[in-house]
Amino acid sequence: MSWQSYVDDHLMCDIEGQEGLKLASAAIMGHDGAVWAQSANFPQLKPDEINGITKDFDEPGSLAPTGLFVAGQKYMVIQGEPGAVIRGKKGSGGITIKKTGQAMVVGVYEEPVTPGQCNMIVEKLADYLIDQGL
Repeated sequence: MSWQSYVDDHLMCDIEGQEGLKLASAAIMGHDGAVWAQSANFPQLKPDEINGITKDFDEPGSLAPTGLFVAGQKYMVIQGEPGAVIRGKKGSGGITIKKTGQAMVVGVYEEPVTPGQCNMIVEKLADYLIDQGL
């Protein structure tokens, strides 16, 4: 399976059988920030934003004081799993990033998608990739 099909078929799919309800955008990236696959409208991350994300995985809590920035947009960091999951909230939307052995799985959502639905989609695929040794 190609990385693009993981994004298209597992991250950008309809949520819980609710036709048309899906994440706003999603991507799978290497730990270096290189995009392996992404949805059409996934925001372009800047190098310092990638560095902030990877630093927070290595030093959990480092993003909390400044916020999580994605394509210049600031997200308030909310509780995740230290070293494994970063979650951010911005207005009625947010972001979930889960680290695997070789990649980061990213999902961005807007209402009516809920934070829990985004977390479930992103973390389910990331857990699968971890189980596959990726």
